[in-house]
Amino acid sequence: MNKLVIYFGIVLFLFSMAGKQTNAQILNSAYKRNDIYQKKPMPLPSVREADVFWSKKVWRIIDLREKMNLPLYYPSTEVDGRKSLIAHLLSGIENNQITPYEAALDNDDINFPMTYEQVKEKFGAKATTEEKVNFDTGEREQVVIQGSVNPSDIKQYMIKEEWYFDKQASKLEVRIIGICPIREFVSEGDMSGEVKREKVFWIYYPEARNLLATNLVLNPYNDARQMSFDDLFVKRFFNSYIVKESNVYNNRNISTYLSGKNAMYESKRIEDKIFNFEQDLWEY
Repeated sequence: MNKLVIYFGIVLFLFSMAGKQTNAQILNSAYKRNDIYQKKPMPLPSVREADVFWSKKVWRIIDLREKMNLPLYYPSTEVDGRKSLIAHLLSGIENNQITPYEAALDNDDINFPMTYEQVKEKFGAKATTEEKVNFDTGEREQVVIQGSVNPSDIKQYMIKEEWYFDKQASKLEVRIIGICPIREFVSEGDMSGEVKREKVFWIYYPEARNLLATNLVLNPYNDARQMSFDDLFVKRFFNSYIVKESNVYNNRNISTYLSGKNAMYESKRIEDKIFNFEQDLWEY
């Protein structure tokens, strides 16, 4: 009798172990990763107006064709939950998580909200009416065809940011104010093939931080150090060049008074001026 009890006990134990093995959690990694959707934006120190005695607004261009900036452009289609920056921004606009603002040619202030339909029109995704034959009736009918958004048209981003010196912390800091995707396209019917550039919309960066902090971007240098899009911008893991600064000439672009190599030198000069401002405050 005792042997029979022991036998049934062993059988039940083996069945329970088999059940545990079949219900084991499968990890596509050597260790369990934290859930990115629970991540919060990186906290930034508060700034008092009384502590800021110098500031300068600049506008930068991030070209997605540069090797360092490729994580902002790829993947072109969703891979393992990862999408490109413009795909996340468009998804956030469609779901009312963030608000797009008009990108005027002569004004980079973030003032006038846009709708998702207006954003699609800026991508050239307008609804058109075409005449087609109805195969059931044989008659011609007017059919409305919805245009599609092509995220791969976004080849650059403009960043509006402000550099300031915080005398309380004795440190030069920077805050991103807005992000503007720039679309490159050839107009339909343009036989010359001339590539045009157009600012699509502005996003107020502080509003978009919650969305960007909960979406991963590929870290090309270390898979073990996952970072979000918010980490990428706050830690400045991107390459860019200055195209405009706040000045007495109504924030004019460098391209309006210089071109080619001279424009590149002017961009570098503005960059060095901001860097040297902090260095020149100290004496050794």
